[in-house]
Amino acid sequence: MTDRTAGLEALEGRLAKDLSLLELPSKPWVPARSHEGQRVRDVIFVGAGMCGLAGAARLKLSGVDNIVLYDAAPEGFEGPWETFAQMKTLRSPKTLSGPCLGLPALTFRAWFEAQWGEAAFDEMDKIPKGMWMDYLRWYRAVLALPVVNETRVTLVEDAGEGLIAVRLQDSTGTRVEVCRHLVLATGRSGLGGGATPDFLTGIDGRFWAHSADDIDFDALEAKRVIVIGAGASAMDNAAAALEAGAAKVDMLIRRKEMPRINKMTGIGSQGVVHGMRYLPDAWKYRFNDYVNDEQVPPPRTSTLRVTRHDNARIFLGCPVEDVTEAGGQLLVKTPFTTFEADYVIAATGFRNDFTGRDEFASFSGYIRTWKDGIYEPAMGSAKPFMTDAPYLGEAYEFLEKQPGTCPMLARIHCFNDAAMLSHGKLSGDIPAISAGADRLMRGIVAELFAADVETHFAGLQAYDTPELQGDEWVDATPSLLEVAK
Repeated sequence: MTDRTAGLEALEGRLAKDLSLLELPSKPWVPARSHEGQRVRDVIFVGAGMCGLAGAARLKLSGVDNIVLYDAAPEGFEGPWETFAQMKTLRSPKTLSGPCLGLPALTFRAWFEAQWGEAAFDEMDKIPKGMWMDYLRWYRAVLALPVVNETRVTLVEDAGEGLIAVRLQDSTGTRVEVCRHLVLATGRSGLGGGATPDFLTGIDGRFWAHSADDIDFDALEAKRVIVIGAGASAMDNAAAALEAGAAKVDMLIRRKEMPRINKMTGIGSQGVVHGMRYLPDAWKYRFNDYVNDEQVPPPRTSTLRVTRHDNARIFLGCPVEDVTEAGGQLLVKTPFTTFEADYVIAATGFRNDFTGRDEFASFSGYIRTWKDGIYEPAMGSAKPFMTDAPYLGEAYEFLEKQPGTCPMLARIHCFNDAAMLSHGKLSGDIPAISAGADRLMRGIVAELFAADVETHFAGLQAYDTPELQGDEWVDATPSLLEVAK
């Protein structure tokens, strides 16, 4: 047994003891249900990345154990870390507690120090992204979370009786499972996926990709590449192309100046984590509108990873006006010149709409968004990815545009990046994911208990295990009666 293995086993023993001291997981308490002869899941998660794992773990610890997480990715490749994320390290500080759910032995730091020691942790700058993925793999295993990989959700429908039917597809075919609550833990892509600029919609997919796509960077060797955008993903994709041997990489940035200050990091606090949700809607919008106007700068290390290359150029105040194909290449028109390129990467963010998401077609048109009577011009500028964002309830559940038109929405929870405007950054980023998972758990647990209140009351009435056996005392009343005579 290696020192690393021994250290990890010791940590797992420590975690097991901590859970025992806290009486976790709680005993299962949700009554079993069936529908047309099929077992009903209490909760199905769509996605088994960090948000899905944290949310499922918090529910399991609370005694809701009839859950399952479905993810389309192969085992160990859920989320962005070893797929489309091109950074070398995480951007978050290494000391953040992340998805530990208040359990010190479940933190990344405990996992790292158990294998490499405290001195190695002190020497490390940022967490390598592959190491973070290894930690999440351990997190899944040590908590025995029920993840089913290489399975895609293709349709969600109302099954009646307060239930949701989820059609699944895997290598063996299709099947339908039924659940009481559905959690969309779909990560940064949220509800609509990458935001594609209009000027790329008619361009052959051989010539371009969104930064969230699975890009074959080796194929960009000796190619002329253009990256559109100025955020962290733009820098990381530009760097990946340069490191793969691209002939040159031009970054076309609409802004005249690079953003330099990460505003939200500067005011990060437990007040922001727990208080943002309860601000008036105008203040929620105002915070997000300001941050998006200022923009989040790319990390210094990511920027230097690009600019250290002599064949990298950054053009500020240079928006793309049009893109056309000609002679096997792309012509990218800007106000200053037309660039010739072999490939374009659009690091243009994500959108909050369901266009093209057939699996959500049965309910997407009923969801209330911020533009449905919430947003007013006085709040700030009308940014589509904000006004199109869902306006969510207390447990991340969707709300109806018109009450009574789609009751199923109350049991579908948007636990992904699209929840940020309603809840703050509790369901996408590392710093507050435990608080987000706790909020999700509390809402689902409350709903599950209320839905079965008659069963729980019947259980209360039927409970007949005596605490007292009847031999613990002697009734002195008869002696008082004798004295009275």
